[in-house]
Amino acid sequence: MKRPPEVLTHGPVTLRRWRAADTATVTDLVLRSQPHLRPWLAWAQDYGPQDAAQFTEQCEQDWNSGAAFSYAITSGGIAVGACGLMARIGPGGLEIGYWVDAAYLRQGLATAAAAALVEAAFALPGVDRVEIVHDEANVASGGVPRKLGFAEVERRPNAGPHTPGESGVDVVWRMTR
Repeated sequence: MKRPPEVLTHGPVTLRRWRAADTATVTDLVLRSQPHLRPWLAWAQDYGPQDAAQFTEQCEQDWNSGAAFSYAITSGGIAVGACGLMARIGPGGLEIGYWVDAAYLRQGLATAAAAALVEAAFALPGVDRVEIVHDEANVASGGVPRKLGFAEVERRPNAGPHTPGESGVDVVWRMTR
């Protein structure tokens, strides 16, 4: 199975594959970002070092199986967020997910990371579409696919679990090759 490169660069960001050895980095990054993440991400509610260890181990397993390709978003050599390509939208498709530490918002880092992921996804054999899904209340997340030229293709109920900031309606954006 072909995989994307372990390091991707686009504009102000370098993405590097998460490894099991990155547990402390993930812990620090998420705890620093937790107030910003809690309204949107259920997993961020009660996050701690054990969650980070499970996450980084799962990143290794997913990379090896091809289920997902998870990266640290770095800028200036500092981890400022996370992103990835996930094989959960059926054959020929990959979904992009991303988040950035609140201290680094509005700098184009999520957009640059997503652009790097789109390029990597379409370089893989058999991938003909990439999607980004976010809650409709998360307007900032919606700016990323809009800036990159994705088309909004659907709005659908999200079964949950719901977080305090969510409306419960997902917006699906798609780009095709």
